[in-house]
Amino acid sequence: MADRAAGLPIAREGIPFVGAMAAPTVLAAVGGWPALSLVFGVLTGFVAWFFRNPARVPPQGEHVVVAPSDGKVIAIVEEEEPPFLKEPSLRISIFLNVFDVHINRLPVAGRVMDVVYQPGQFLTANRPEASMRNEQNALYIETPGRQKVVCVQVAGLVARRIACWVVPGEQVQRGERFGLIRFGSRMDTYLPKNSRLLVRLGQRVKGGETIVAELPCADGS
Repeated sequence: MADRAAGLPIAREGIPFVGAMAAPTVLAAVGGWPALSLVFGVLTGFVAWFFRNPARVPPQGEHVVVAPSDGKVIAIVEEEEPPFLKEPSLRISIFLNVFDVHINRLPVAGRVMDVVYQPGQFLTANRPEASMRNEQNALYIETPGRQKVVCVQVAGLVARRIACWVVPGEQVQRGERFGLIRFGSRMDTYLPKNSRLLVRLGQRVKGGETIVAELPCADGS
């Protein structure tokens, strides 16, 4: 997979929004309404900043799992992951507010085995039931070591559009950009239950850089 968003200052999905704000900014300025132009100018700046696309350098390590997004760790629980893993798993949930970078990144390298979109509700993304009831898009990835990892983009109260740029069968690399959710959302990552946890509740993480866990070896250790 080529990182389709690499080198862009903002995500492609943000360009229409920036344009929609920039046009009235210019029109108001030309029309002699400086106060209105200032308001739209501030909104244009915020929208461009929301869709910002910073470069990240993923850490090395065969079993490393990185955060799939910026945000705050709001849940670390053991629970069943029925669609793909079908066994008790470790779920790490990260909540993104409107001030976080919203580009989503792959937590591990491997092959994308499946991508499944699920329509649903738009509950506040930091509520526990959002994992099952909200609109979401799940990536099922198998690592070179045959470990199974599921990464789920979960829409929230304000975030109502999920973009995913990968398809089943693609080979992907840890830390590559694979999509985004606008505007405010949540990322759930399901790992083998015996993975080594390396984050704590309430911790702030950076997508593609912060190590959240280490996968067990092939022998389960």
